[in-house]
Amino acid sequence: MSRIDRRALIGAAGLALAGPTLGGSAHAADAPAPKPAEAKDVTRTLARWVVNARFEDLPEAVRREATRTFLNWVGVAIGGSHHETLDVAVSALAPFSGPPQAGLFGRTERFDIMNAAFLNGVSSHIFDYDDTHLKTVIHPAGPVASAILAYAEMHPVSGRDFLDALVLGIETECRIGNAVYPNHYDVGWHITGTAGVFGAAAAAGKLMGLTEQQMVFALGLAASQPVGLRESFGSMNKSFNPGRAATNGLFAAILAAKGFTSSDGMLEAKRGWTNTVSTKQDYREITEGLGTRYESLLNTYKPFACGIVMHPAIDAAIQLRDEEHLKPEQIARVDLKVHPLVLELTGKTAPQAGLEGKFSIYHAVAVALVEGAAGEKQFSDRAVRDPVVVALRDKVVPVVTPGIAAAQVDMTVTLADGRTLHRRIEHAIGSVERPMSDAALERKFTDLADGVLPAAQARRVMSLCWSLDTLKDVGDVIRAGVAQA
Repeated sequence: MSRIDRRALIGAAGLALAGPTLGGSAHAADAPAPKPAEAKDVTRTLARWVVNARFEDLPEAVRREATRTFLNWVGVAIGGSHHETLDVAVSALAPFSGPPQAGLFGRTERFDIMNAAFLNGVSSHIFDYDDTHLKTVIHPAGPVASAILAYAEMHPVSGRDFLDALVLGIETECRIGNAVYPNHYDVGWHITGTAGVFGAAAAAGKLMGLTEQQMVFALGLAASQPVGLRESFGSMNKSFNPGRAATNGLFAAILAAKGFTSSDGMLEAKRGWTNTVSTKQDYREITEGLGTRYESLLNTYKPFACGIVMHPAIDAAIQLRDEEHLKPEQIARVDLKVHPLVLELTGKTAPQAGLEGKFSIYHAVAVALVEGAAGEKQFSDRAVRDPVVVALRDKVVPVVTPGIAAAQVDMTVTLADGRTLHRRIEHAIGSVERPMSDAALERKFTDLADGVLPAAQARRVMSLCWSLDTLKDVGDVIRAGVAQA
């Protein structure tokens, strides 16, 4: 699928890419919230669509993008599987796990499906390297794929059914996220967790064959389980959020399948989810264009393992470093003109751990200039404590500048000999406008799997991901991706 074809389909569906998002020209908070549509039957309308949607109705471009999303998610889950965060979580939960029903990417342990969904969700987010829906900064795959892959190990699911559920889950969480973003996010909620639980519930419920009323209940039970605060960023707690959203969504669908009830209007009611967690409620984002416009087509994949708002600056830094063959000792100062979100989200000036470095524009620019990369190795404890990187980050000077959008950066590097180098980025690599190619996704996958799985095994897993819609049993993917005892 070419970029032109993909964007043409988005445009045909009436979805404007430009605008108040990380992929557009301004932060959504700068524009007044749309007047909400009438709050009537929002939950039921969404539930009815999820229940009745068919794989055959998915446009080829949507299927293709969902396959890329799954490949990227499996890669980051494998890559994060031996991070200290996973070691801690596995050790803590193992004594309390139920039957060994489902596996973990990159590891030998097996857990009950609830804990497996949680742990794969944590693993896939710990590097902050997963997919990103730029309109809302939701990381869509983690909550959804983690939930339904765990379920699929107990109840075999075809690749077509899995792909259909994955798309429907992503549509559900991103549409609900659209309805409340940015107000919901600005007040402090981690939207991947709070909206992701709906995607997990919808996708799991689809695989379980829920009726319309049961799906209403599943979405209602999901609404009662919002998880995740932005204060957690820079700690293990951040990756807890999509993991817990996966478990909570699966929990909601399982209960609903047995008739556990909820309100029929948990999204839109006066004391329902949207009115409780946000001062913005645009219900049109949830109900309009169902089956004709797809948020899945706006999903993007990170070439850099850190907060998305730093990607333009990293892109600029690597370009200048490579073009000019820069050495750290040549650099006297790095001036950045940035959007307010950059300092709001990534303003840590002196990170002490790798997870903190993912939220430091100072570290990100410095390490990109020193090492010419910004993968997970550049956001390790080793990297944030490297004396050369530390010295250079003290020379990074970001300034909030009117007219600079969240997707942009204006960088000037002043050299010790007095020369200046300049680079302005309108859209970083990995954005909708400059998407990662299939080959780039494969290189990312291979790099993440290196040291976790043998090369031949990693290639086997990648091949299964690419052929997702032809698999008779999607559980083959997780079985191929666990570590050998």
